[in-house]
Amino acid sequence: MEESNKGKLNLLELVSLVVGSIIGGGVFNLMHDMAAGAGAGAIMIGWVITAIGMLTLAKTFQNLTMKRPDLDAGVYSYAEAGFGKYMGFNSAWGYWLSAWLGNVGYATLLMSAVAYFFPVFKDGQNLWSIAAASVILWACHFMILKGVESASFVNAIITVAKLIPIFIFLVIMVISFRLGVFTHGFWFTPSGGFQFGNVMGQVRNTMLVTVWVFIGIEGAVVFSGRAKRRSDVGKATVLGIITVILIYALITLLSFGVMRRAGLASLSQPAMAALLQSVVGKWGAIVVNAGLIISVVGAWLSWTMFAGQLPYEAAKVGTFPKVFAKENANGAPINSLLFTNVCVELFMFSYLITASAYNFFYSIASAAILIPYAFSAFYQLKFTMHESVGTPGRTGNLVVGWIASIYAIWLLYASNLGYILLMSLLFAVGIPVYYMLQKRDNHADKIFSSGERILAIGIFIVALLTVFELFRLGVNGLTDLDWSQITKLF
Repeated sequence: MEESNKGKLNLLELVSLVVGSIIGGGVFNLMHDMAAGAGAGAIMIGWVITAIGMLTLAKTFQNLTMKRPDLDAGVYSYAEAGFGKYMGFNSAWGYWLSAWLGNVGYATLLMSAVAYFFPVFKDGQNLWSIAAASVILWACHFMILKGVESASFVNAIITVAKLIPIFIFLVIMVISFRLGVFTHGFWFTPSGGFQFGNVMGQVRNTMLVTVWVFIGIEGAVVFSGRAKRRSDVGKATVLGIITVILIYALITLLSFGVMRRAGLASLSQPAMAALLQSVVGKWGAIVVNAGLIISVVGAWLSWTMFAGQLPYEAAKVGTFPKVFAKENANGAPINSLLFTNVCVELFMFSYLITASAYNFFYSIASAAILIPYAFSAFYQLKFTMHESVGTPGRTGNLVVGWIASIYAIWLLYASNLGYILLMSLLFAVGIPVYYMLQKRDNHADKIFSSGERILAIGIFIVALLTVFELFRLGVNGLTDLDWSQITKLF
């Protein structure tokens, strides 16, 4: 027994891995992103909703991993198992889009941190920033092609780089916290008091931010095979997510007790560095920016590997075109990585025309990943409903499935109409890719079922109309659209 547990992880180590895998570069701008659309009261409600939703999503991934170990190509495989090949493709497509669009966001966040030490990069959205980010992007590309993987000591350095400035920040925020500042404009409503409709609108504004900082939550179940006791996996997932939520909630809410909402919303990125500098002076910004640079470079390398690996794995099981499955001599996914990084490179040039590139890309990356998340929740519910009455844990799993599904639908609603419209463009591009996949690679006699054909036509029509609205309103005008304005479109 002792030998079999060698190299295995105890509960505390598992919790640490879960926390480290979820916390990324987005945490360094969290207080700004939250304050941009909500007051402290709405943010507190948002974190409660997020805690319930993310815990049920994590439980969903854990349940499906245990009950359907054959579906090991990725969380997008649940969509295909439950709802057909086209939804499986869209789920994989959305997951891939989220991965590399998130990297575009990481790039501008990184360059804005570097700009603190080298002002030539300004706000991380000029030609110098694009040039420097391109060098880093293709350096990562060629490192991965040589088979370079993240060693454990590198991951340890990255984790420390993230957590030290966060810990310092939290300690100083606790010391500097003032109740009068925190309660000023608590509900951020015209009347100053609680107004249900207004406050829930603010809560919606926080949802894409919370999804962005929790992207990767499905990775928590990956550590199940490394546990000394299998019973620790569920405990570690729950404890790890609760720990992350507490860290995120403390970062945002303590910030509201040091600086008022309007001030937080106007901070330059990374907001944590700017806020800490306003309290303790220049050394605070130096610590945070240095930690952020190391953290984001590490996260960028990891997510570049992941974004390249994802379509490669999907291609091997026929969910993506076979061209993505090509390897080089080192076993690296050469075509998949090339397609992915060319997309990142092209989208970097949007820095020159987008007012806030980081906010734009984290929002659309978050919206894109909602598709695989939602269909994982739907499949959890469908799978459990088809289990025999009396199956151990069935009632609890039904509750988890319902809550996770409702949360996923709420997130789609909260993502705002503009981002859903932009997603239609990206998913419309996937239609000819899927056609080629089914016709040439899978030799399918029938490309779409009747329902899938209607869905594909609907996506294509909405995408065409979205192009028209882009010319009429511009990118910023489109992303400001709310669901209440849907009747004013087209």
